[in-house]
Amino acid sequence: MHARIERFVEPALLLVLREGETHGYDLADAVAAIAPDDRVDLGNLYRLLRTLEEEEIVTSRWRDDLPGRSKRSYDLTEAGRSLLDEWATALARANDGIDAFMRRYQEGTK
Repeated sequence: MHARIERFVEPALLLVLREGETHGYDLADAVAAIAPDDRVDLGNLYRLLRTLEEEEIVTSRWRDDLPGRSKRSYDLTEAGRSLLDEWATALARANDGIDAFMRRYQEGTK
């Protein structure tokens, strides 16, 4: 049984991008480090990035100054920072609910 928070990849992605501009594979690795039990599908990640770019949450540009082939690199906008703040508030509320659940659960095992 794995507990999942739906759409958790989105706030994790925004959090990683807050740390600085990066490209898809590095984003996938960093998001996987935040949620190691959830596999990050690269196709879904790139679709999410395109949607976030359309919503002006992230920006992207092609970089040929990085090692290897040219890479599309992503950066967080001010709107993205605001959305990350909203996610953090929502996740804190969810965490409070989970904590209340766990306290009640553990009280019942005594």
